Amino acid sequence: MTIEQHIITILAVTAGTSITRFFPFFIFPENKKTPDYITYFGVVLPPAVIGLLIVYCLKDAVFTSMHGLPEVLVIFFVAALHKWKKNMFLSLTVGTILYMIWAQY
Repeated sequence: MTIEQHIITILAVTAGTSITRFFPFFIFPENKKTPDYITYFGVVLPPAVIGLLIVYCLKDAVFTSMHGLPEVLVIFFVAALHKWKKNMFLSLTVGTILYMIWAQY
């Protein structure tokens, strides 16, 4: 790529990122009530996305042998840890580290 193409690409990515970050603040200003359907999506989408990620992560797991054991153990461990501590960062970090360790052995 030429220098001009690099600059255009950087500007396009910067503009796209900025628009997607600031656009909701223009659509839903602070002094107006947020529509009910947006509030509903804010409630139901996070658990739905987590469920989708769990299904996606388990799609290639083989549960007929011991190969699926690390996934199942980490899911139960992370669920228990999150229920106990209620700290998303801790749950994600410990779950990732634990899975990486168990998947190697």
